[in-house]
Amino acid sequence: MKKLALIVLVCLWLAGCGSKQTIVLLPDLDGHVGEVTVSSEDGRTATLTEANQALTGTSKVTTLSDAEVQSEFGAAMAAQPDPTARFILYFLSDSSRLTDDSMKLIPTIIESWRARSSNDVSIIGHTDTLGEKQYNYDLSVRRAKKVRDLLVKAGLPDDIIEMTSHGEENPLIPTPDNKSEPRNRRVEVLVR
Repeated sequence: MKKLALIVLVCLWLAGCGSKQTIVLLPDLDGHVGEVTVSSEDGRTATLTEANQALTGTSKVTTLSDAEVQSEFGAAMAAQPDPTARFILYFLSDSSRLTDDSMKLIPTIIESWRARSSNDVSIIGHTDTLGEKQYNYDLSVRRAKKVRDLLVKAGLPDDIIEMTSHGEENPLIPTPDNKSEPRNRRVEVLVR
């Protein structure tokens, strides 16, 4: 899936000869820049594709310096949430047993949750493509439940967790069917 994330600031400038709308394209929280096409009522269009490109009342695209963006929109940008913390925990083959390295991430996930005062945590289970689809789906559910149970035992409230499972769909590393791939035997934890 193509990630199309962008942040656009639209502000009314009340200075000068009247109000006019300014649109600025900013990178998303992960640093990626998307694209936005702006159309006016009279049919003019302009497309913004680079960070800090701006459009104010005309179809002429300009690029603002970081200082200009900060000066005009710093307060709005400061109100943005922290980027999502993403953790990937790996499992032994055909098992809901975490690898030793992944087991060590449980306290780090708890620290991230506490630091953000988060009430929005997602746990997504996955498998590789080795075996039958239904079996892999069931295994991904068991893996997600295992991580949920470990996080709840470590102090995470159960009622803020959204748990889903994808089985062998959405592999981290695309492989042919019936292929063992350790990096696809995983649970992703997102702390927002």
